[in-house]
Amino acid sequence: DQTIIILCISMEFNLAEKLAIIKAIDEVILADGHVKAGEMKFLNQIIDILRCDRELIGEARKVNAQEGLAILAGMPANKKKALAVMLEEMANADDRVHDKEIELVLKIFAATGIHSE
Repeated sequence: DQTIIILCISMEFNLAEKLAIIKAIDEVILADGHVKAGEMKFLNQIIDILRCDRELIGEARKVNAQEGLAILAGMPANKKKALAVMLEEMANADDRVHDKEIELVLKIFAATGIHSE
């Protein structure tokens, strides 16, 4: 999605932020119990945009959820805005937003201080 590319292209995310972002996105993918092709395609786009390699997915899965949320909560507002867009796009990646995905995205927003619009 162009919006994500524009938001992220000028930002440098550190390794901890990248891991926490990928962890959050992966959790949204898994929220409804099904991994769809559109979700995996979107995750691969995020990995390309963040300029990291695919092995980070496995590393991100090892991150404690609370630790990941703490890292995301500590990011500046512009990075949180980019995260919000990524999470919203991920929830829509399979052309169907599941209630569990919405619930998880809203929990992540609340835990990280992101105000949904």
